[in-house]
Amino acid sequence: MEKFKAIIFDMDGVLFDTETFYYRRREKFLADKGISIKHLPPSFFIGGNMKQIWPDILRDDLDKWDTDQLQKEYSIYKKTHPLPYKDLIFEDTFEVVKGLFEKGYRLGLASSSTKHDILKALEETHLREYFSVILSGEEFEKGKPHPAIYQEARKQLGFNNDETLVIEDSEKGIQAGVSADLEVWAIEDQLFDMNQSKASRLVDNLTQVIEDLSK
Repeated sequence: MEKFKAIIFDMDGVLFDTETFYYRRREKFLADKGISIKHLPPSFFIGGNMKQIWPDILRDDLDKWDTDQLQKEYSIYKKTHPLPYKDLIFEDTFEVVKGLFEKGYRLGLASSSTKHDILKALEETHLREYFSVILSGEEFEKGKPHPAIYQEARKQLGFNNDETLVIEDSEKGIQAGVSADLEVWAIEDQLFDMNQSKASRLVDNLTQVIEDLSK
């Protein structure tokens, strides 16, 4: 696997076990407003950006709500209900990221989370120094599955497409990497019944990533 020189990670579900926390926080916020998300599977929300999916959440009630106001209120709610990143980091994340950095790989992070949350997660877990490029979905007009965030991350890392590997988990994220013409490996989903068929390889965890890269 010597061909890869750069690796771009998604954050949620790859570096941090955050998806269940996200779902419950979102469900509670909306339930307090009388809005249900039971018509959507948890996998629908994974890898995407909340501001893009209000029509799917509200359906026939879309015209009854000011989605810009809902988004603002949800942003405030998230800040008052922050993620405990130190508790949610996967047990092998730090050693794998540090190990890849020390092996000479240039590392990037491309997440649909806000830049505030991304930096908070990396700084609280002492991962910030290992990433040369850090991009948030809020910096792009179109989020995953659109490839823009991965195209820009690869460009900033400075390597060709065939030298750059993406590590993802969600269907939207995998599609974004594939559409950016990058090879994508996915952390195999055991909880949300996600379609990961477009990934070129499924791995059990980050430890297997570093093991497979060494073969």
